[in-house]
Amino acid sequence: MKKSILAAICAACLLITGCGGGENAPKPKENAKIGVITHLTASETEYNDIMSKLEKSYRPSKVSLDATYKYFDRMSEMQLALESEKIDILSTYQSVADYMLQNSSDKEILPTNKNLSDSFCFALRKGDTALKNDLNKAIKEMSADGTLSRLSKEYIIEIKNGYEPPAVKIAKIEGAETIKIAVTGDLPPFDMISADGTPTGFSTAVLEEISKRIGKNIEIISIDSGARASILTSKGADVVFWVAVPKDSTLIPSEIDKPSEIDVTDPYYHDNIVHIIKK
Repeated sequence: MKKSILAAICAACLLITGCGGGENAPKPKENAKIGVITHLTASETEYNDIMSKLEKSYRPSKVSLDATYKYFDRMSEMQLALESEKIDILSTYQSVADYMLQNSSDKEILPTNKNLSDSFCFALRKGDTALKNDLNKAIKEMSADGTLSRLSKEYIIEIKNGYEPPAVKIAKIEGAETIKIAVTGDLPPFDMISADGTPTGFSTAVLEEISKRIGKNIEIISIDSGARASILTSKGADVVFWVAVPKDSTLIPSEIDKPSEIDVTDPYYHDNIVHIIKK
């Protein structure tokens, strides 16, 4: 990638990555395009407005750049956009980036000295209090007894280069109620649907454990990220797995990814936001 483009990208990511700051920061001319996964509630225009205001607050006065954020419903589509240079940056999570770059020698993560983090939660309709309480109880137990730590190690941290996380089979509980849980299946190693249609990855492993602890059968529905809110409000699913909530609401509004009619559980995972570029 040309040095001028890289300079533009660093400046565009100043708020999140801390790259490009200081008196000697370059003066880029290019408008960096940053790909992000579609949010539940904020439109692409609203998200660009939020990020533009934050950039103006944090970037050096000598740097003049307006980054443009483009929504993608699927991670695979965003990867293709980066490959074809329709976007300059792919914004994702550290665990996803590590998995993505295992077999990619032409991409890298922008260096960082400032991190923003998201908390991963279940989303469900407001008023489903009993279900929310069941999920929160299971999350609390799994955190306390080390289950969440064990699953993240097995399905995220220790995935070897070139290998996919192991398949997960969610056992049926005879006579139990079934709840429908929507997952994107397109955010490895979190949400994954293998070539034969089998759910796998960290999220599915968590759901298998959740099913046992709350005593309910789980039916997994695969959806695009952009359909997460509508499938809840239309009652096509009872739960969406996952929704991201910013850990620091002083920088990013905590309600950015939570429509008013939707509630969220306690977090079951946290991860830093990182940015991937082509070398």
